Amino acid sequence: MFRLNLKIALRNLWKDKTASFINIIGLGVGLSACLLLLLYVKYEVSFDRYFKDSDQVYQVMTNFQDATGKITSTGGSPGDGIAGVIREQIPEVSKIARIGGGDRSVIANGEKIFKRKDLFADQEILDIFYYEFIVGNPKTALRSPDGIILTAETAKLLFGSTDVMGRLVRYQNAQNLKVTGVIKNLPSNSSLKFDYLMSWEFFKSINDYVKNPGWGNFNFLAMAKVDDPAKIDRINAKVKKLFNENYKEQRAENFLFPYVETHLHGQFLNGKSIGGEIERVYLFIGLACGILLIACINFINMATAKSARRVKEVGIKKTIGATRASLVTQFLTEALLLTVVSVLLAIIIVEASLPLFNSFLKIHLEIDYGNTAYWFGIAAIAMITGGLAGVYPAFYLSSFDPKQALSKRNSRSSLLSINIRQILVVVQFSFAIILIVATLVIYKQLQFIKNKPIGYQSAMLAEMSQNGELYSKFDFLKTQLLKSGAVVAVNQSSQSMTSVSNWFFGLKWPGMDDRGKEIVFNRLQTQYDFVKTTGVELIEGRDFSKELASDSASIIISAKAVRMMKLKNPLGTTIELFGQHLKVIGVFKDFIWDSPFYSGKPMVINFSKTEAGNINMRLNPENSLTHNMDVINIITKSIEKQNPIEISFVDDLLTQKLQAERILGMLANFFGGIAILISCMGLYGLVAYSAEQRTKEFAVRRVLGAPVGNIMQLLALSFLKMVAIAAAIGTPLSFILMEKWLSAFEFRIAISLSIMATAIFAAIFIAFLTVCFQSYKSATANPVNALSYE
Repeated sequence: MFRLNLKIALRNLWKDKTASFINIIGLGVGLSACLLLLLYVKYEVSFDRYFKDSDQVYQVMTNFQDATGKITSTGGSPGDGIAGVIREQIPEVSKIARIGGGDRSVIANGEKIFKRKDLFADQEILDIFYYEFIVGNPKTALRSPDGIILTAETAKLLFGSTDVMGRLVRYQNAQNLKVTGVIKNLPSNSSLKFDYLMSWEFFKSINDYVKNPGWGNFNFLAMAKVDDPAKIDRINAKVKKLFNENYKEQRAENFLFPYVETHLHGQFLNGKSIGGEIERVYLFIGLACGILLIACINFINMATAKSARRVKEVGIKKTIGATRASLVTQFLTEALLLTVVSVLLAIIIVEASLPLFNSFLKIHLEIDYGNTAYWFGIAAIAMITGGLAGVYPAFYLSSFDPKQALSKRNSRSSLLSINIRQILVVVQFSFAIILIVATLVIYKQLQFIKNKPIGYQSAMLAEMSQNGELYSKFDFLKTQLLKSGAVVAVNQSSQSMTSVSNWFFGLKWPGMDDRGKEIVFNRLQTQYDFVKTTGVELIEGRDFSKELASDSASIIISAKAVRMMKLKNPLGTTIELFGQHLKVIGVFKDFIWDSPFYSGKPMVINFSKTEAGNINMRLNPENSLTHNMDVINIITKSIEKQNPIEISFVDDLLTQKLQAERILGMLANFFGGIAILISCMGLYGLVAYSAEQRTKEFAVRRVLGAPVGNIMQLLALSFLKMVAIAAAIGTPLSFILMEKWLSAFEFRIAISLSIMATAIFAAIFIAFLTVCFQSYKSATANPVNALSYE
């Protein structure tokens, strides 16, 4: 019986090639889009779950409070200060490790010199994160201060092999370290990435600010392991008291947060997780389901639209004894056969597009064909799709009464199916309109942020890391660069203008009240010519001056700092910063240092000749960019002969801050376009069948003198009405969804009527072109061909 049903199914599919083609392409493209999106979703939800016992790992975090105890913000922890206290006082925490660094630093083996991402940590990190060691002992690899662990990629880069135990590498061209282990490369869906890992003791030996535990310093992480996660509430009850017991300058409470949730649920409000990347995951799950639903709707519409052709087939089969069950089985066999072919097509499309998809997202997605779970997943999607697409048509077609089916009139087949098809077309285009609105809103939001003033002149501003001789001979470098004419201003600072990594509290000033103790500040340390080089706008006062020796004990502060510190006359005010008394000599306009979507913390910039790491250069606009860069490279390489030189443009670094939203917009564009394409394919097929059913009517009208435009109008109007209804449904839904998305941003656009109008026009215009193409083809057909039988 199955072979017979399969044979009949193949015959029917071959006989109606147009419908089969539309269904296979529609389902194939829809399934491929769905599979790609679900692969990406799997990648996101598996973040930081690549090691054993990942559900037992927690990050120590802090809820900052005001004087009344209300939580004002949530952030990292004073990792260096709290780690030792937790280790001593809370036995339920079996392991805890301090983690710092994370910069691109120089690592070398002889003449092989590279800049790669470093990390420093306690030995316990190897008991918390079970890295896969190729060589070395995880129990001892970080016990020696001069030990270093390399990833396999870094080991091969430096030595050409992973068998490098005991070999020496040079860190920052200053310290020799012994390789004590090589681990497998970390997956791309890891939040804590590094290319080589060094001990905390070594970190302390090369940085004075690391030597003394500080409860006001939030530049380090503390990661803990809890053997029994069921006890986490009891543990947090103890942890929350530690901060105020050990540090009286600020009201705050610490807590342990599951590390595997920091990526997806890392946004907090009032001390509670309110989301994060999980919103994007939900968006892509919805997009995947929506695209698959549209493809299934196409199948249902096409099957019900051509039901008139198969009415007599059903009537004859029932007359000669076919049961409804056998007919349902036959129609489901056709649906599943189409689905199987579509799945094969989808896998081919996915395999062909994965390299491009991975390259675009800078991740690694793949279908693991050796994993039975993948095959079960694909089979499940195929069964669900085949069932969803085939169940209604199968039961609908098999329900015809044989007497009515064999008569020339069958009002049921023309009335009920039309109503269902109309509803499904409305659903399709409602979803399409939501996607169009989403695409427009994301684009407008990105343009708004991109064009928003950042507070300094990023154009023609370049920067490079300050290593080796570039640090010790900075004054000479600055003189040579200015003399060359390639730059018009140069200065050094502790950090990049685009990446905040130094925030603290404990600043003191005259008239400070209890609320002032809770203010968290950003801090940048710099030298002369900061304002001239960066283009930061001074509201009042001046920049640091080489002519005034007293400026070594000076500070400039942001406008937001002035407001929050309630300083009426900030210039000349003495501020205490970590025991230093500094005089305010300038106030600058707030600039974007962290996320461009939110206002930053109040900021202070103090003078320092020792804290460096970044060189800012204002390029000469009168020269070509190529000339400027060539000259800078020649000068820097003549001074720093060993370390590689990496020069970045601040505009490019700012663009990278929008990368996540830009990717979101492009994916929404791409997959939204696929959804609209599939919808149009289905609409085209429906118009074609509708025209076919009315071929003789149109022929008679043509013979009687009806113009082509009138016939096109007869055919197109009903479909365009459905799109108009879809617009009425999809527009408010899209407004609600995108308002929720925008609510996550402090700086955001308002969804205007023009966006809605553009989306409605685009949907109607796309549908109009699709309908008109087939309508014109039908309206201009030769009436003789249609009436010749009569």
